[in-house]
Amino acid sequence: MSITIELPHVGESVVEGTIGKWLKQPGDTVKRYEPLVEIITDKVTMEVPSPVEGSLVRLLAEEGETLPMGAPIAEVATVDSPEGAEPETASIAVQTAAPDSPGTTGHLLRDVTPVGPTGGAVVELAEPTGTEPKAPASRPAAAPTPAKPASATSAPSGQTRLSPAVRRLAQEHAVDVSQIQGTGLGGRITRDDVLKFVESGPSTAPAAAPARQLEGETSADGEETYITVTPVRRMIAEAMVRSVSEIPSAWSTVEVDVSGLVALRASVRAEFEQKQGGSLTYLPFVIKAVVEALKEFPTMNATWGGDKIILKNRVNLGLAVAAPGGLIVPVLHSADQLSIAGLAAAANDLAERARTKKLTLNDVQGGTFTLNNTGALGSYLSGPIINYPQAGILTTETIQKRPVVIPAESGDAIAIRSMMNICLAFDHRINDGSEASGFMSAVKSKLQKMAPGTSIY
Repeated sequence: MSITIELPHVGESVVEGTIGKWLKQPGDTVKRYEPLVEIITDKVTMEVPSPVEGSLVRLLAEEGETLPMGAPIAEVATVDSPEGAEPETASIAVQTAAPDSPGTTGHLLRDVTPVGPTGGAVVELAEPTGTEPKAPASRPAAAPTPAKPASATSAPSGQTRLSPAVRRLAQEHAVDVSQIQGTGLGGRITRDDVLKFVESGPSTAPAAAPARQLEGETSADGEETYITVTPVRRMIAEAMVRSVSEIPSAWSTVEVDVSGLVALRASVRAEFEQKQGGSLTYLPFVIKAVVEALKEFPTMNATWGGDKIILKNRVNLGLAVAAPGGLIVPVLHSADQLSIAGLAAAANDLAERARTKKLTLNDVQGGTFTLNNTGALGSYLSGPIINYPQAGILTTETIQKRPVVIPAESGDAIAIRSMMNICLAFDHRINDGSEASGFMSAVKSKLQKMAPGTSIY
């Protein structure tokens, strides 16, 4: 029997999808539930399985082609297909999590280059310069950070491979592993080797990002190169244009003294990483401050409904992540219900699944506000684009030690403090400067109250 495979329906709000990549070609044998094709929608990029076992006869849709959901995309001959039989139809089953089910396992996105202040970044906050080593990214993740040295991702020639945990640790501290003498079996670099190298105090300033190797068609005169726009890039472009053209946005920034936060993280980091087995970045601390402030200013957690403002009763925080295939914003559902430690685990989970293309549709739906870390690139100020149709997006900028005037009754003083800017773009139809400033002040106050002794559980 010959089966015609249809483009799967993955949600009411998703009406079309783009064939990103065929994972099987005509003549290939395909097993039931084996990945067949990579589908790209405006919500998520995912590998989808074959609903039947057999042999792929022909492709009915080309890579890059955009089709409505339910459209035929391939024909598969099952094992017992008789000659000349009319093809039947079958839809690919795409499993999505229940609307209220939280995500599970994962780690921060750390092996991709963060994108700039247009709404995308990995989801990890930059370390303060001049203090602890900078922790590189990941996802909006996953986490945002300074560009990591190329050597942090691959061992130098003649050196044994790094384990995933050691590679991650090296990336988090922006460590050039070629400078480390391994003490493990066969000279292998261990976690202790990396930690000792960091503690010894060598320069760990992040290296410049390696030049991107872009392939394209060169013009006849050699003056220009034309790069084909990928389906993901096209969808990102359309989303950004829609946001800018439909949302009258305004912008605001506030300077935050995060010296207490830096000290708090330093005081709990080792214990947390030993217990949880994952890194503790600044991201979950900022998420906690943001979601608590959103509860106090509900019109920031809202959308424009034309003749009404729609307040969202749950705080579902989107984390902008630069995944391998392009910008994606996985969502932390009910983020206001989690502790700092819980937020760390949940953010790690989303970013890892974004990197490995294992996000479900539920993971990228229902976002009510977005957080992004442009400070990962050393950015001091940025003007983010709102993730349509939300009411706002907040960016966290690089943490720097700077001299600051400290008011005191006995006279003002100058002290060296760890400072960070936070920048907000907001929908001016829903909120005015008063609400936006109140929200920013609340986030600032909550961040500045964090200090050693603050519970993360």
